[in-house]
Amino acid sequence: MKIAFLFPGQGAQVPGMCKDIYDNFSEARDVYDKASQILKKDIAKLCFESDSEELNKTSNTQIAILVSSLAVCNVLKKYNISPDVCAGLSLGEYTALIESGFLSFEDGLKLVKKRGEIMQECNSDEYMMAAVIGLDSKIIEESLKDIDGFVVPANYNYSMQTVISGNKDAVEIASNILKEKGAKRVIPLNTSGPFHTSKLNDASLKLKKELENVRFKKGKISVLKNLDGTEYKENDDFTDILSKHMISPVRMDKILKNLKDKNIELYVEVGPGRALGGFVKKENKDAQVISVENMEALNKLIELVKE
Repeated sequence: MKIAFLFPGQGAQVPGMCKDIYDNFSEARDVYDKASQILKKDIAKLCFESDSEELNKTSNTQIAILVSSLAVCNVLKKYNISPDVCAGLSLGEYTALIESGFLSFEDGLKLVKKRGEIMQECNSDEYMMAAVIGLDSKIIEESLKDIDGFVVPANYNYSMQTVISGNKDAVEIASNILKEKGAKRVIPLNTSGPFHTSKLNDASLKLKKELENVRFKKGKISVLKNLDGTEYKENDDFTDILSKHMISPVRMDKILKNLKDKNIELYVEVGPGRALGGFVKKENKDAQVISVENMEALNKLIELVKE
């Protein structure tokens, strides 16, 4: 059975996420404990005892989702469940790089902590993001060109869902125009930064300095890039790719097409949330998808792989 692991990005966090898996497996607790030692911060307490306001701070969110996802991965290893290919949405690409071996656990944790802090500095009430559902991305791209103010595509989640990002006024104008063009819904997102746009150029340069100090290794599992949906190669310039990743649109749509072309039989969303599994089903109705964020889903996956 060909398996893909998909890792969530910012927005999947909820207080108490993956808590029952933590409670039931020492393999999960070990990951939280190691992360807490490395970062000198109680990550289990952050994930399970923080309120939404604290957890939603970008500087906390990214490390919390990363550790939760890797903890679930460690439990899956106990049952010999491993992927043939990995991918993640934005932050989730770092989880994929750690799980695949391109990036060490310690380096990955420190890098994501720094990334979260850098992006936290970019938060501003001046900006907003919105998900446009039911409209082809090419129509969205053309429509945004005619709008005064800064608004651009930031996430291509699947063929009929694109997230736009920019100044509040421009996003609100765009939302109305896109509804007139045929969008079924336009949903404002709970973010306050112009993520994956040129407005993060300074942040990208700061991250690049951090990336230059990291040693990337030869991965054991294929990882697909957010930039264009293609696979990472051993001789890729990871520093360049991951710094561009911060200011470039996420091409989850291309990742999903690539996975479908690879004839993936089982998509496992690893960690909190179910958004990525939903994206898969939108593009491939026949796909088998399990979102492993609790014991019920974990047991279902274990039984399925046994068959």
